[in-house]
Amino acid sequence: MSDAGPRPVPTVYLGTSEFAATVLRAVAASPHRPRLVLTPPDRPSGRGRRLATPPVAAAAAELGIELHQTESVNREESRAAIASVAPEVGLVCAFGQLIKDPLLAELPMLNLHPSLLPRWRGAAPIERSIMAGDERTGACVMRLTEGLDSGPVALREELAIGSDDYGSLAERLAESGGKLLVEALDRWGEGALGFEEQGEEGVTYAEKIEAAERRVDPGRAAAAEAARVRALSPHIGAYVALDGDDRLGLRSGEPLGDGPPAGAFAAVDERLVLGCSPGGLAVAEVQPSGGRWMAAADFLRGRGLPDPVPSV
Repeated sequence: MSDAGPRPVPTVYLGTSEFAATVLRAVAASPHRPRLVLTPPDRPSGRGRRLATPPVAAAAAELGIELHQTESVNREESRAAIASVAPEVGLVCAFGQLIKDPLLAELPMLNLHPSLLPRWRGAAPIERSIMAGDERTGACVMRLTEGLDSGPVALREELAIGSDDYGSLAERLAESGGKLLVEALDRWGEGALGFEEQGEEGVTYAEKIEAAERRVDPGRAAAAEAARVRALSPHIGAYVALDGDDRLGLRSGEPLGDGPPAGAFAAVDERLVLGCSPGGLAVAEVQPSGGRWMAAADFLRGRGLPDPVPSV
């Protein structure tokens, strides 16, 4: 690297989520500020089905970066928009669209992926790492190829998971990943960014979270169900099924070595405890059906203990 600092690399940025928006801000603050941001169109969201802007689109507006929203980045008009700003490299982070030839052949791309590849390739690496009880995860900068997160890796950084839920872990990974991507671009500008093939040993896939996986099962160990709650908090949400079609959302879960019988509830230190097999799942926040999230202590004062529930 020269004494004058890294050579600014002309880039475009492809991303969608809040995670990707955090990474975009890091890149925009570097010498490699993107010339164009690409993200999907606004879409209906929530119970009212109001149009919601992708977090990356909001970040681009905040940063004053030209924005192109598209249903498919592979369309001719999207490829023309990219070509018009003459990028040297594309940056991809939590984009959610499959990038294909001829775009993939026209523009080399670096992809930031929040796992220690080849572990947890795919759509939900942060959730899956927590649900699996992994002690460590991390971020990787890889060369985007046609395979699912299978391209060669340039840089990686490991992080301990600890007691993180999705929200806190995603925040730490985005901060780490943003710095890592800027470092990769610094090296790219100097012609010094090397890549190493992943290999196939240790490959796992982080499939999208299915609706059935949100349901807590008191017939399983408390540690596994606490990991489920943490992995889905606060963005997707785990729940326990109550009588009929009623359900109770659960957040801030912690496993206890002891608890009430499996499926029964108890109140301990202003937390709601669900008996598991073995142990107990203690939660500090709950959401009644049709209601808002509240402290478990407030729920208990207002409604008392729910009736016992069966295992899944």
